[in-house]
Amino acid sequence: MTESTHTFDTRGLNCPLPIIRTRKVIASLDVGEVLVVTSNDQGSLNDMDAFCAQTGNAMLVSGEVDGDFVFRIRKA
Repeated sequence: MTESTHTFDTRGLNCPLPIIRTRKVIASLDVGEVLVVTSNDQGSLNDMDAFCAQTGNAMLVSGEVDGDFVFRIRKA
């Protein structure tokens, strides 16, 4: 089975908007689909981890790429 992946760019948004908008986008996905979120807000590092812990979604990858923060989240 091929993994369905979606992308969401939150660069330019400041806390708490990246997490609020990510929550809305991931809610529209089916279980097992993956959302790749790009952010340049430093606060998103802690926020995305906390979001996954609270919602049960799986943080597959969390890191910095070319000055942006990239998160790969699988919907639970």
